[in-house]
Amino acid sequence: MEPSQSDPAIAVALKAVSKTYGATRALIDVDVEIHEGTVHALIGENGAGKSTALGAIAGRVDFDGGVVEVFGEPLEPGNLRAARRSGVSAIYQELTIIPHLDAAANVFLGSVLSRLGVLSSREMRRRYVQLCTELDVRVIPAGVPVGTLSVAEQQLLEIMRSLVIDPRVILFDEPSASLAVEEREALYKAIEGLRKRGVTIVIVSHNFDEIERLADWITVFRNGRAITTSRRGEKSRAELVRAMLGDQRGDQTLSRVLLDKPVEIHAGPIEPGVAPILEVVGLTVPGAIENIDLEVKPGEILGIAGLVGSGRSTLLRAIAGAEPTARGTIRLAGAEPAWPRTVRAARKLGIGLIPEDRKGEGLVLLRSAADNIALSNLGSASTGGVIVRKKLRAMVADAASRLNFPVARLGERSDRFSGGNQQKLLMARWLYDRPRVLLADEPTRGIDVGAKGELLETLRLMAAEGVAVIMVSSELEEVLAVSDRVLVIAKGHSMGLLERTGDQQIAMEDVLQAAFGLKEHA
Repeated sequence: MEPSQSDPAIAVALKAVSKTYGATRALIDVDVEIHEGTVHALIGENGAGKSTALGAIAGRVDFDGGVVEVFGEPLEPGNLRAARRSGVSAIYQELTIIPHLDAAANVFLGSVLSRLGVLSSREMRRRYVQLCTELDVRVIPAGVPVGTLSVAEQQLLEIMRSLVIDPRVILFDEPSASLAVEEREALYKAIEGLRKRGVTIVIVSHNFDEIERLADWITVFRNGRAITTSRRGEKSRAELVRAMLGDQRGDQTLSRVLLDKPVEIHAGPIEPGVAPILEVVGLTVPGAIENIDLEVKPGEILGIAGLVGSGRSTLLRAIAGAEPTARGTIRLAGAEPAWPRTVRAARKLGIGLIPEDRKGEGLVLLRSAADNIALSNLGSASTGGVIVRKKLRAMVADAASRLNFPVARLGERSDRFSGGNQQKLLMARWLYDRPRVLLADEPTRGIDVGAKGELLETLRLMAAEGVAVIMVSSELEEVLAVSDRVLVIAKGHSMGLLERTGDQQIAMEDVLQAAFGLKEHA
């Protein structure tokens, strides 16, 4: 919809903005106008370009072409300070709170409230209470250590910090993704208070309830382009989802999506009558996921689909023993052990994990590639409890070779490899010391196209050899291409299970309808 003459002035304008990362076109000639004093939502699938557009406005992304204007003045690409001088402030999912400082100190971090250049404690606390009042939120005690506060309270402090520079535009990237439902009300109240003050808000969100409550305008992104902009209420949820999808219908094969060459990834349906190797009943992690049931059979890939903040990764981490507050019932091959409270306990049950954060949680970066592969294969290379080093070296070399990892570089430190090769190291760990269940959390994130195809093909081959695989990926095409069934999660709840029928793939539209909470499946 075109703006009318009665609409407020333009606060932010993106004009033919483009950005590429290598061969990936993250933004393609994006044109968006954002009106002063309104809340403007950017929506789209994961990877559609909305967060990159937000980064361009924030001065965080050095875009390649086009212009970003803030109140009519062009913004220097990739210059955070210039954006702040223009009155732009940004609040991201990764909070920048310092836990050991108190609330007031965090809010005024980097600010000077005295002519002598020294923070005045009295003035800081007076202004702190004033900011709480302006936002119309509960006053968090100024002297409380921030590390003791909830995520929602820490986020409010970030908003208060952004107000110290008297911003004209505030950007929010998935502001409620890490908040429990009951915590979101304070956030919404704060955003509504900012709008009343005349601040322009740009928000990236996957939460339709949130969008319909807060947004005055909605822009849909798809494949790096801004497809359509409309006022709230002009388009139904279903119409917005269709705009996000375009002509995609989930029937794309992995060869078309990733490899541009024929490759059979899906191995076909599991034989009838095969019993599940893993059953999970009533899985709950307080504040994240609630009462989720699932089962997976040997030889099957179960895909977990959902939007950012839906609870997908929490689900995998809970099964892997990495969520200490998780509760539920777990059955493995008919036995019913206690719920695993540690990764080691889960490993003893035959559950392996490829974590999302390969550098922080997966690899020992300062050790060699060979050492990292060997970590899960020591048992397979042992005789009578003694490691046979010749056997271990042969196993490591074979595992690396099977994944097209450069065998000649096995002695190099793991931090020197590309993301794709680092991910191959994690996958190679499980080629010999096979788990009964392998959990793969975002196995292709941040890696090149060729490595993606190799890793997904390896997952499918492991399944064909009897391993039960549960995979989370933000790339919906990947989930649909390799999964036998797809469990859809929305806001921490199961929205149902979608299953292949013969050679017919699961429809992408069905998954997105469920992920946005528009439709449940049995």
